[in-house]
Amino acid sequence: MDRVLFIRTLQAQRSKLLIVAVALGIWGVLMPLIYAQLIDTPLGARFKEMIDSGLFPAQFAQFGGGNLFTLPGSIALGFIHPIFVAIVCVFAIGFTVAAVAGERQRGTLEVVLARPISRRKAYGSLLGATIVLVGLAILAMVAGTLASSAVFGKLDELDLGQVPLLWLNTVLLYIALGSVALAASVSFDRLAQALGITLGFALVSYFFQILGSLWPDAEPLQPFSLFHYLDPAAILDGTGDPFDLVLLALVTLLVVGWALVVFPRRDLAAPS
Repeated sequence: MDRVLFIRTLQAQRSKLLIVAVALGIWGVLMPLIYAQLIDTPLGARFKEMIDSGLFPAQFAQFGGGNLFTLPGSIALGFIHPIFVAIVCVFAIGFTVAAVAGERQRGTLEVVLARPISRRKAYGSLLGATIVLVGLAILAMVAGTLASSAVFGKLDELDLGQVPLLWLNTVLLYIALGSVALAASVSFDRLAQALGITLGFALVSYFFQILGSLWPDAEPLQPFSLFHYLDPAAILDGTGDPFDLVLLALVTLLVVGWALVVFPRRDLAAPS
């Protein structure tokens, strides 16, 4: 890792990090707020009666393993909701895909590589920046969730010892996605190619997980999704599977290893 490139990269992303952190902090506040309003109001009681009556399939009432009628369940829903996924992917995919392929397309990558810095160090700096940005963004979500739970007097319903594990598992998931995006970025000269492959991979992965959670016949597809290896409800209940952490870390290491072999060997011709 090159310290100067790492620091400059973080500095260039600080405004975006602030916006994303605020957005995720607000999203984190909403989950306990919705839970508190549902659990303590007649409207919430009537809604729960409708769910318990079987009017809606159980799978739709517990989207992706979430459950609006418990605090851990509502928090779990926030961590697998498409809004959360989209916001975090600003860094996990948006930043990483453009980090190299975008520079190549603009013809500015050569300026960076002309300095006394190896391609492996440049890649390591970008990967390190991605880890920091994703980690801080998800930390904002966790902070908003805890603050909101405390304000509504629901914090005692949460096992606080599991919260750091939830943060770690979530970070590992999006670092795995980010490593795929960065590998695509160092492999192509055009942003559209790298972005198309990465978005296709992420969307199919998310689709497999959600489809399997809503439709029992599609459940065998879930293990093929990276999102399957983040189970916020199980983590907060203390029944999370350590294998999820191992698999996500292994995927990241394999993709990083591949990128570290491919990127230094590429012939970077002048952009056309």
